[in-house]
Amino acid sequence: MLLCSGNRVQDLQCLLRPFGLQVSSVPSNTDIPGSFWGNPEAGLVGDTLYVRDDTPVHSALHEACHYICMDAHRRLGLHTDAGGDYMEENGVCYLQILLADHLQNYGREAILGEMDAWGYSFRLGSARQWFSQDAEDALAWLVDARIVSPAGQLHWVVRL
Repeated sequence: MLLCSGNRVQDLQCLLRPFGLQVSSVPSNTDIPGSFWGNPEAGLVGDTLYVRDDTPVHSALHEACHYICMDAHRRLGLHTDAGGDYMEENGVCYLQILLADHLQNYGREAILGEMDAWGYSFRLGSARQWFSQDAEDALAWLVDARIVSPAGQLHWVVRL
């Protein structure tokens, strides 16, 4: 599992900067602020994504995508629990897969395997099957939110 160690934090900062999201690395053995699942999972407080060296990159991307997919009103009071409904959660999962392709030495195949290893649950049994065969509604949600194009190209903006 790829972790937020070494240059990964800088890579995440560059990737997420267009969305107005800051990435902050906290010291090892320190609780991660805003972590919904607890250490070592990424946390969200306001416009800051918190990670440690042992935070999985897929966790950082998932939480970042919650920030991107929530509306502006929820983003104002964001602390730990991103909230959202079923369709937004699907949009978050789809978007994190798209964003993985923009991280050096990571990509779609890696994140799909890590999502399965972590325990993401999809009707068809795996993240790969869901993404390739059952995620049309998630893509449609992201298109409606103006986050991606119908072809799945990122617009590099947050939901308004």
